[in-house]
Amino acid sequence: MNSLPVWTLEPAGPEDLEPVVELKARVMRADLERLGRWDPNRSRERVRKSFSTRHTSVLLVEGAFAGSVTIRPDGRGGRELELFYLAPHLQGRGLGTAVLRHLLAEADAVGEPVRLTVLQGSAARRLYERHGFTVVEEDPVDVTMHREPAR
Repeated sequence: MNSLPVWTLEPAGPEDLEPVVELKARVMRADLERLGRWDPNRSRERVRKSFSTRHTSVLLVEGAFAGSVTIRPDGRGGRELELFYLAPHLQGRGLGTAVLRHLLAEADAVGEPVRLTVLQGSAARRLYERHGFTVVEEDPVDVTMHREPAR
């Protein structure tokens, strides 16, 4: 039986920006290269633009940095999920599912929908679809998804 490691989400501090930038490069580079969109400078800028000590949390597994997630108000009465990255050695073990369930339970508790954008062809899309996200729009690079709160 594969048990989950002990994990927590903690508020991000300014010192967490560079680890999140580096993690994004590790987990997203192959998909971005596949789409012809890999640019390390653009990748770094996108993280810097979305990273917020107010809305970003770091995922700690047994006390060590293992990922990140940003949940911010979307301006439409819901939440926007961004910067959801999990260290490669922890992927495929149910940890991303556990974190996503936790985040969705918080949104459900206050009746807020959640929106996100995932890259075309990303394995993460299946994770989101399993948790009730549906496609709102697609372009050659991105898929925008939405999930209404559970009743």
